[in-house]
Amino acid sequence: MFGPTGTLIALIVLTMVLAIVFLVRPAVTAGPREKTLAFMALFILPALCVGGGMSAHMQRSEQTRFCISCHAMMPYGQSLYVDDPKYIPAAHFQNHRIPVETACYACHADYTIYGPLKDKLQGITRIYMQYVSSPPQTIRIRGGYSNLQCLHCHEGARNFDANPVHQAIMDSLKSNQMSCISSGCHDTVHNVAALSQVKFWGPVQ
Repeated sequence: MFGPTGTLIALIVLTMVLAIVFLVRPAVTAGPREKTLAFMALFILPALCVGGGMSAHMQRSEQTRFCISCHAMMPYGQSLYVDDPKYIPAAHFQNHRIPVETACYACHADYTIYGPLKDKLQGITRIYMQYVSSPPQTIRIRGGYSNLQCLHCHEGARNFDANPVHQAIMDSLKSNQMSCISSGCHDTVHNVAALSQVKFWGPVQ
């Protein structure tokens, strides 16, 4: 009825009300049942609130609109609307080859077992640069862009596997010896430096 956000807010309000009651009138916790309720109100419910809040924020941080809300990332969001199929992110975004609501996360997430944790930690450094320090002139991915992000979706797809060019270099692609985006095949990515010279499609965000 409330939805995840509404439920979390209701839980936070309930926790605050119970905590205030037990802190202002500690005498009401005289019995064993009341002590158990007080323990839940002061320890268990706050822990649930923190866990729920972190989960909600993690999901929000995967949204495209969250990523491009930073001033430094806005040009990258605009590049998703470039009217040129050679722009790989734009072609994927405009043709819904990736979920548009989580476009940045879909293409930039590390799909290894601890990948999401590493992604969030790197994201924290970017938030630090946005609000405390200053973002670099050119934003680069630490360690470069891995083919794993491309192969996560494309490997096993008929038009990808059956392509004779891909077949000839598949081992090099899987081992990351040859990059999908810097090998001369798909080398036009965001290219934000050229945005003033390109045509856009649809409503640019």
